[in-house]
Amino acid sequence: MHVPDGFLDAPTSIATGAVAVVAVGVALRGARRELDDKTAPLAGLVAAFVFATQMINFPVGAGTSGHLMGGALAAVLVGPWTGVLCVSVVLIVQSLLFADGGITALGTNILLIAVTTVVVGWFVTRVLLKVLPKRVGMVAPAAAIGAFVSVPTAALVFTGLYAVGGTADISLTTLATAMLGWHTVIGLGEAAITFLAVGAILSVRPDLVYAARGVISERELVIKTKESVA
Repeated sequence: MHVPDGFLDAPTSIATGAVAVVAVGVALRGARRELDDKTAPLAGLVAAFVFATQMINFPVGAGTSGHLMGGALAAVLVGPWTGVLCVSVVLIVQSLLFADGGITALGTNILLIAVTTVVVGWFVTRVLLKVLPKRVGMVAPAAAIGAFVSVPTAALVFTGLYAVGGTADISLTTLATAMLGWHTVIGLGEAAITFLAVGAILSVRPDLVYAARGVISERELVIKTKESVA
């Protein structure tokens, strides 16, 4: 998904850069409401985890590989605003120090990977948690579905950007088919990693998972007496 330099023309890259700057600025303000004694240290761990897993590619067939984007995972663990910041920091470091994604395309990559996947992944997860039974065990499956949907959605957004300002000699139909097809497969890997990561934390410290807080607060308090246990 990392877009290289020159794949989009200058006006499109400038426009996505401006949108990314605004999105990160808004996220900085929103994160103030999310960061507390639990999410603040976890945000650093989430950024480190996303950075490490984005460096690991898994095969998706025909010599193509994919990697975790991490937007939905970050949103579920530390909240959507903080999630945008975590993934943006990862993309900036990758672009400046590892040449993973072009510098002129940094705004595009932030818009696609840090903003689109976080927004879509968080929205889908929240909707599912509203309709599913109010149990902590529902958070990991909801997060996995949110992660799965977020990946091909980001691919479609990129296809839209390419339709506006693409410079490569690739037809829009060919690009759209390839992007949606491969990223649907990659989305399955994203869903599996998100499910395992969120499920592992939920099993030991459900209070650390931001998306689970609403479920925990809505659970009914059950007081077990000796008679009910017997």
